[in-house]
Amino acid sequence: MELKEPAQSSELHLKADEIRQEVFRVACQNRAGHIAPSLSCVDILVALYYSVMRPDDYFILSKAHGGYGYYAILADLGLLPRERWENFDLPGCVERMPEYGIIAGCGALGHGLPMGVGVAYGLKLNASQGHVWCLMGDGECQEGTTWEALNFAAHYSLPMTAIIDWNGLQAMDMTDNVIGLRMYELPHYTAICDGHNMDSLIEHLEEKPLILMAKTVKGYGMRCAENVPKYHYRLPGCAGLSQRDH
Repeated sequence: MELKEPAQSSELHLKADEIRQEVFRVACQNRAGHIAPSLSCVDILVALYYSVMRPDDYFILSKAHGGYGYYAILADLGLLPRERWENFDLPGCVERMPEYGIIAGCGALGHGLPMGVGVAYGLKLNASQGHVWCLMGDGECQEGTTWEALNFAAHYSLPMTAIIDWNGLQAMDMTDNVIGLRMYELPHYTAICDGHNMDSLIEHLEEKPLILMAKTVKGYGMRCAENVPKYHYRLPGCAGLSQRDH
């Protein structure tokens, strides 16, 4: 994977703002929902793709319905044709498209992390220098596969990091606070940071913890949608009935 040279955190803040604006513009002009779950993870994606990740690394977006920022970044890096992103000729829930650097499709919750564990186990068996990064939603912590995968990764000391987009919302409702607290069942492997603070994100990501809980705000940057459950799949100013169904 060809990535850009690491940038200063101030430049990355600007890049994240640029990506958020692009997500809003492209989604609205194409009547595509799922803006809010995409906005919460933009800073995390920018930190990974423009600073932390290396050519031998692998990335899996397990919260695949929050992929607009992912598309925008892949288009910016020249990995995804810009016209496909601008015209939203893409699945709203990210599917496997290896020709564009997308190695996994994860429409159902709880699938991305087990796949990431499989890739990381392969890297370890082959003594590879690569690292696997898996970005998850906090709602996925309700899935048994998540805990099985985390325990397997911890037991075998796999080269991977599960990043939890901890925005406190799952689809149309709040997630139970116990979901976050359960991460402390693996206390020696868990780190916590502000998911919208670029310096903190980069610092923690570079340490490559098994679990990084990034505290975020769903709909971050779109004030009408911040922490509002109904905006999981909704465009500003519409009832959500005439949007494109991807």
